[in-house]
Amino acid sequence: MTIESILGAIVIGAVIGALGRLLLPGRQPIGWILTIVVGIVAALVGTAIAQVLGVATTPGIDWIELVMQVVLAVIGVGVVAGIRGRSGG
Repeated sequence: MTIESILGAIVIGAVIGALGRLLLPGRQPIGWILTIVVGIVAALVGTAIAQVLGVATTPGIDWIELVMQVVLAVIGVGVVAGIRGRSGG
């Protein structure tokens, strides 16, 4: 794993996490670091699901894969916000 791939994962995770957070209505009691972590996990899981489902990899933007990643980020942010909200942290 190179430094470029790590930085790329952080940037993509930040974008995916931010989109998930913006699409989730209301205020979420989680910080941006946790949002980025949720975004990275959502991006990785979304890519894995897209590969299992046979979504074709295209030279441009893979819109179906991107939608899967953002939906997973919305779910992930909601779950983390719910857990953090209940625990008071």
